[in-house]
Amino acid sequence: MTMRSDQSTDKRPMISELSGHPVTLSSCHPLTLSSCHPVTVARVRTIPFRLPMHGALRWGKSSSLSELRHVLVEVTLSDGATGVAEAPPRPTIYGETASSITGIIEQELAPRVVGLSPVDAPPRLHEIKANNVAKGALDMALHAAVAQSKGMTLAEHLGVVKERVRVSYILGMGEREAVLQEAERVYAQGVRVFKVKVGRDWNEDLARLAELRQRLGDGCELYADANETFTPDNAARRLDQLREMGLLYCEEPLPVELIQERAALRAGGRLPLIGDDSCITPRDLRRELALDTFDVLNIKTPRTGYTDSLTMLAAARDRGKGVMIGSHASAGLGAAMAALFAGLDGVEHPSELSFFLKLKEDIIVAPMPLRGGYLSLADAADVQVDPDRLWEARG
Repeated sequence: MTMRSDQSTDKRPMISELSGHPVTLSSCHPLTLSSCHPVTVARVRTIPFRLPMHGALRWGKSSSLSELRHVLVEVTLSDGATGVAEAPPRPTIYGETASSITGIIEQELAPRVVGLSPVDAPPRLHEIKANNVAKGALDMALHAAVAQSKGMTLAEHLGVVKERVRVSYILGMGEREAVLQEAERVYAQGVRVFKVKVGRDWNEDLARLAELRQRLGDGCELYADANETFTPDNAARRLDQLREMGLLYCEEPLPVELIQERAALRAGGRLPLIGDDSCITPRDLRRELALDTFDVLNIKTPRTGYTDSLTMLAAARDRGKGVMIGSHASAGLGAAMAALFAGLDGVEHPSELSFFLKLKEDIIVAPMPLRGGYLSLADAADVQVDPDRLWEARG
């Protein structure tokens, strides 16, 4: 991951300082660690940014996203190695905002890790409750900085074993023709799997799914995300309808608090279920595995970082569960870092790595191309943050 250094000549202190040491996932840093001078976390900083979208994303009972208001998190080590990550707040889900992320990092998280070895820093983040996205981004930036400090790519540091990963795209609710046209546009850009938001108007959901199948043909695959909008009275029937339409699986059909009902629904075997907001943390995942409530785990690295995500991946694999990687509606930087995690052994289902196609602008130098439904991890590793674009998007 590179912070491109060919800046314009005007003075931009924040950007020029941020890009003083290029950070890349594909190039190595020449420094070596010395036991006489142990490497520590020297500095943590945040830069909020905003990006416009091609239309809003609508999901669940009332949630909507019309622009990205995210935060770039940067970690600098005492040897000059640098790592960056993207923090995507979702206030209607987790309660975090761009302002709360910058505030909790500045006031609570950074003071806990500055001066520590970056290897020892991640456990200190959990001294602060909640604030999952702030902690997740800081954790990933720490991993990226450690990789550079060791002279490794981030892919090598994580243990990536694949050359490419299959991607999916999130289709929100909205006027049917607009949603269908969006699907056709994204299909033309290389996506072959679509996660379709459902749950506000079931008859319209079914009609939209049927027309998506008709327009895109057999070359695409669909699955549903109900965002906890089904009820115990209608969930089984709705899953049967989705199965009859040929959908792959359904994400979070019932409210998370209905644990026994969710376990019973999964035991019915009507359609594979995806665990997402019921499995936010490793602690949540232990509960869900004990009650056997899902078939496929959706790991979202922005909210669990790399450290907890590795723990969750291992736990899911040990129990024979499938795994996919969610994007958290990330821009290009977040998608690239999630894609590298999707390259690990055990992540076999399509991962939500193409939300950047919904953006009018981005903070990276060039978008990642999708080919035949796949994203090359070499392309993900080459993603560069453009300081000028970041400067224009700040706010």
